[in-house]
Amino acid sequence: MPHTVTDPVLRERLSAVQKRLAEGLARVDPHHRLAGRPVSYQVISGSTFEIVYRDVPRIEEAELAGVKRLVGDQCAYSILPQTAETVTVRFVVPVRG
Repeated sequence: MPHTVTDPVLRERLSAVQKRLAEGLARVDPHHRLAGRPVSYQVISGSTFEIVYRDVPRIEEAELAGVKRLVGDQCAYSILPQTAETVTVRFVVPVRG
């Protein structure tokens, strides 16, 4: 989580998202396409959190749906080419109360 998050309520919500990912990713990512990949977390507005996985060899719809269940069904995702062999998977999670 970025060090610039000073709002305690937002920090708590972001920590909860990270905890759900840490506890549930293995269950929704059985082929380890996301687990162990470089991941970054960033607040992109006062109420939106971005999770970016890099160097992902490929991703399936079931894995994306599983992550959405973990972080919040209201999240959106995008898949962008990174190299000829890998993609970047970006989840944008609203964390409003």
